[in-house]
Formats: sequence, C-alpha cells, structure tokens
Amino acid sequence: MSDDSDSGSEKRDTDGEDHGTDGEEHDHGSEEPNHGDDGGVDHHEPERHTFSHDPIGHAEVRAGMTVGDLADEYGNAGVGAATLHEAVDVTEAMFDDDVTVFFSLAGAMVPTGMRAIVADLIRDGYIDVLVTTGANLTHDAIEAIGGKHHHGEVHAEGKTEREHDETLRDEGVDRIYNVYLPQEFFATFESHLREEVFPVLEADCEEEGAVSIQRLTEELGRANAEINVREDVDENPGIAAAAYENDVPIYCPAVQDSVLGLQAWMYSQTSAFSLDALADMTPLTDIAFDADEAGAFVVGGGVPKNFTLQTMLVTPGAYDYAVQLTMDPKQTGGLSGATLDEARSWGKLEKNAENVSVYADATITLPLVVAAARERLEG
Repeated sequence: MSDDSDSGSEKRDTDGEDHGTDGEEHDHGSEEPNHGDDGGVDHHEPERHTFSHDPIGHAEVRAGMTVGDLADEYGNAGVGAATLHEAVDVTEAMFDDDVTVFFSLAGAMVPTGMRAIVADLIRDGYIDVLVTTGANLTHDAIEAIGGKHHHGEVHAEGKTEREHDETLRDEGVDRIYNVYLPQEFFATFESHLREEVFPVLEADCEEEGAVSIQRLTEELGRANAEINVREDVDENPGIAAAAYENDVPIYCPAVQDSVLGLQAWMYSQTSAFSLDALADMTPLTDIAFDADEAGAFVVGGGVPKNFTLQTMLVTPGAYDYAVQLTMDPKQTGGLSGATLDEARSWGKLEKNAENVSVYADATITLPLVVAAARERLEG
C-alpha cells in the first residue's frame, strides 16, 4: 500500500497544479515578470532609436521677463512653442557676420506694422539682400513721405462685411483686413514717383536702355530718404531708404503686381523709361555664388520666397540656414506652403542645413523671433 506523504512524489495544491520539489515553475501560457536576486521585478526598457530623453517642461511666465527669456521658456514646451524656440536658435546662427542673409518679405507686412523691424535689421547689418513685393515697397514709400495706415474694422456694427466695404468704397478708404488706408495717399505716392523717382530713371534709360528693377528700388529708397528729411516727416524713412543708405540691394521680381508697377507702366507709356525684368538675375546670383555661407529668412510665400530660394539652383552651394514664417499649408502642393525640407530635395538647401518652419501669423512670430535672436546676439 503506497504512502501519500511519500517525499519523492509530486505535491499537488488545492488548485490541482503540480509543483516540483525543486521549486521549478512551469509555463502556464502567460508571461510572468522576471525577478531579480533581491526578489524585485526587473523591468526592461524597449529599445528606442528615435526617442529623446528630454522631458517636457512647463513654461513659466513672470513680470519683468525679456523676449529672450520668453523664447527660452518656449523651448521647455511642445508643439508651436518648441518650433518658435528652434527658429530663434537658427536665426541667431544665421545672423552671424560670416553668413550672407537673404531676407524674403511677402504679404501685407508693411501696412500691418512690421516696417520698422525690417528697416532696423537692414540698418544694423543683419540683412544683405532683400527680396520683397511691389506692394510692400508701395506702402513703405507712402509712410516715408507722410502717409499713414490706420487701425480699422473687418465688420462694422449693424452691417454685413460687404455693406461695410461698400461704405468704405464710398468714403475713399482701402481695407487690408483690419487696417485702413485713405486713397488720397496713393495720389501722393504717384506724384512722388513722377517728380522724384521716374525722371532720374528715364534719363538713365535714354543713355543706357532699360534699367533693372533693383535700380528702380534703389532710386525709390533715395527719394524716400530725401523727402522724409526735407518734409520733416514724423515717421522714419523706412525699408527702401535703409537699404539705399546701407548698400543693401532690394529685388522685386513681381513689381508689376502692385501700385508701384502700375505707375511704372503708366509712366513708360509716354517716356523712354523701361524696366528690364531679367537684369537682376546676374547680380543676385553673383551674391549667392560668392557667399561662404548663406541663410534664407522667409516671411510668407509667393514670388519673393521662390525668387530667394531658386537663386541657389545655379550656384555650387545652397542655403546653410533657413527660417520660414508662414500660415500656408503644404497639402496644397503650392510653393507658398512648400516646406523647407522639400526645398532641400531641389538643392536649394544643403543636406545638413539648419532649417525650421513656424506656422502662425507672421505679424506675431516675426517680432518674437527677431527680438529674441537680437537679444542673444547683442545682450
């Protein structure tokens, strides 16, 4: 008769599970935690090849902070805040003395109040080449010779937006979103061009043939600066004047698409004045070709953006730094929304270029990025 308590037999617990006398655990179809020598559970971290061990911090704001302090706090956060902080980093590197900076300015940046920021960047040596629209140059000149833009409304009380704009039409006021411009300033601008700018260029054309668009912007800057002083205008002489006084060329590849272009065309109908649209290509390309390092600071999209970036297609190099401030989405497939990484595929940016795009209203991001970068460089 066998003995149930025989030590050589396997012991069976109340659940019917077999346990060997040597303490060996049997696999029951589920994964058990591993136990270390001290009896604790040994957790193994998965391999993370792209993971950055950099925990999100919570941005702090306090009285007395500088813009640079705020930009640093953005770096502790995520999403757009982190991107703007990165834009400050790239801009700081781009604004080095050894980097040739091409600044592309599109959109209604002058009438919305960004004029002095760009003019100061030129005066203080941070911009080597400016590529912009005829519209920005038009509004810049209007302010240089005594005109002003005004705060306005998108909607008027008791009226639809259309009714509001019809009223503005009757009152002789042009609207740029929530900015107003009295139309009489365009008449003043026309007189400025016909009396101070076009005659000088007409004389050049009579001797040399059509002049470049850059020559037009240079002469506009000279006239803006002179009238600003002569008439003791309260507003500063602005972007074109700063470029003229500091030998910074302004290229305006789509000048026809503006009041400045319309006035140039009208004047050309009764004079020898004419513009050569291709004449700027050689000097612009030469600047890019001779640059040891190059940076593109792109505000908005449109023709200025492409004209700035495509310059590198005919040079041995490409942009080493690039910052883009835009609201245009990439999904449309258009140039304005195209990412700077896409530009790398074309050879417009170096493979190892430092670049970042900030997707937000440039009237918000431009002052922040420029102020923070300048604080780091000059503080």
